[in-house]
Amino acid sequence: MTKPLASDVAMVLSAGLGKRMRPLTATRPKPLVRVADKPLIDHCLDKLEEAGVARAVVNVHYLADAMEAHLSRRETPSVAISDERDLLLETGGGMVKALPLLGSDPFFALNSDNIWLDGPRNVFEHLSDNWDAERMDALLLLVPHARAFNYRGKGDFHMDPLGRISRRRTGRIAPFIYSGIQIVSHRLLRDAPEGAFSTTKLWDRAIAEGRLFGTSHLGLWYEVGEPGMIAPTEAALRQD
Repeated sequence: MTKPLASDVAMVLSAGLGKRMRPLTATRPKPLVRVADKPLIDHCLDKLEEAGVARAVVNVHYLADAMEAHLSRRETPSVAISDERDLLLETGGGMVKALPLLGSDPFFALNSDNIWLDGPRNVFEHLSDNWDAERMDALLLLVPHARAFNYRGKGDFHMDPLGRISRRRTGRIAPFIYSGIQIVSHRLLRDAPEGAFSTTKLWDRAIAEGRLFGTSHLGLWYEVGEPGMIAPTEAALRQD
């Protein structure tokens, strides 16, 4: 039997400077760069809407007014703004600041520059089916290299038969790439550092405690971190 979604709230991480996407981000924030006739963030919000996630918390920093103006036109999911104009807090700090707006434990978190095609089920249902709050501080959606397009790295994680994940070992190719999508328990954010910091600090603690898990994405995933990746992604989406 299909589980209900693990949460009806998602945080969409959208506050970065988009340096790799220059010059397109000279005049617009990266989440508003268009791919396949749609701003990147709308690809994410449309997927949340399709899955039945009711609320999205979006953090803003770079060209925040443009982000807020765009998001103000969105009806579903409903959008709340986590304002980081004064200080860019990175992924971990951004989640900590947004916690009062998120409420739900756990919550989905996803990068705003994600483009993916679902497998047999949408990724939020897939994550929810594999979520176990008793054992997990976070559950990451991971992509094998064969289903990752435009990706040129060495991978991010190894995963054991039980789904526990560990970092890529020095000098090795890791079989799984982090998709930018996860379920996060408030427990992961406990005793967090002050100010700006990366979620990787909290992941490392969870790995040490055996509480960071992954599940393999059964669809396709496209990296669109640089201008040159947009056209190949659009061509692939047209074929699908």
